[in-house]
Amino acid sequence: MIRRLGRLAAPLLFALAGALPGPAAAETETRFPASEHERTTLTIRAAADLDAMAPLIRDYQLLYPDVTVVYHEYVTADLFGEVQRACAEGRRSGGYAADVVISSSVDHLIKLANDGCARAHRSIETGRQPDWAAWRDEVFGFTTEPAVIAYRPDLVPREDLPRSRVELVDLLRRKPDAYAGRIGSYDITLSGVGYLFAVYDARAAATYGRLVEAFGRASLRVRCCTADVIADLEAGRIAIGYNLLGSYVYGAMRRGARLGIVVPRDYTLVLSRAAMVPVTARAVGDAFAFLDYLLSARGQRVSREEAFFFDRTGPLPPGVDGPPSLAAAGLFRPITVGPVLLAVQDRAKRARFLAEWRQSIGPQGQTGGPAP
Repeated sequence: MIRRLGRLAAPLLFALAGALPGPAAAETETRFPASEHERTTLTIRAAADLDAMAPLIRDYQLLYPDVTVVYHEYVTADLFGEVQRACAEGRRSGGYAADVVISSSVDHLIKLANDGCARAHRSIETGRQPDWAAWRDEVFGFTTEPAVIAYRPDLVPREDLPRSRVELVDLLRRKPDAYAGRIGSYDITLSGVGYLFAVYDARAAATYGRLVEAFGRASLRVRCCTADVIADLEAGRIAIGYNLLGSYVYGAMRRGARLGIVVPRDYTLVLSRAAMVPVTARAVGDAFAFLDYLLSARGQRVSREEAFFFDRTGPLPPGVDGPPSLAAAGLFRPITVGPVLLAVQDRAKRARFLAEWRQSIGPQGQTGGPAP
């Protein structure tokens, strides 16, 4: 039986269906004051943890000390709805949401850009991006974030550690009692990135159907967000987390969490968290400068060393169980930043996919927890 520990679905379902919800409050707002006389304020609205983005913002301000940055943190669906609303209002009465928008649900940004809500930007830095990490000079991927298997080393014996999806399915078949209720992942009806990973799993792996059925037999525990699954792991409520953003898990490990990471050996889905400048942006020049910083060698170094920890071609971070690099042995499967993601937003396809997922996972269980 599925244990639905996440948050109420209504805001996300409206946003993903393409409805135009009313204004959504940011989860947090953090101000980074200019260190010199303030020339302007750059407003960033993002679905990215503050802990990850703060090192990048502070380093950007070393280059631009007269810019104050105001950072609003959202869950992916609320961010999508807020920017979509501002774009629609901007065409009529000057609506404004942000100067820069950042999201792990890259399909949301592609949908916004396709609807005319993004400004084009061309520069030396944007021209250096690989084809799969940028679209139409409007949406740019700037991180390398693998979907990983996370685990509690004290709860998963080394002989049980799954290093591929086949091994995970086999583990749940061989030891059903040991891992019943001890596997966690996203509730893909609530999580934009969880849904994106599931769609690409279904495209990439012949094992997807068996994996989801195994999760159903194991009473998968689902949450809305990576951070919530990590919290369950840290508390020992689950032993293994599937398809989690490796950057967040590794960040928790650096803070002292008793966790381990496996980069799957069969294939590794890689998300490139994306950024765009909305058509309603006010500090346009500074927004483009921030985009260029994120894509620059300097920004990528800070991202790799202090924020998101993985890169496309270099070695994996210390202590991560996996191949020599994400690019090794053809395992690297990037989620392309481009129009292919528009299919993910198709209402009918999404409804069918979620219905099949629910059927495989099993009947809904208890609900609870705060709303997203």
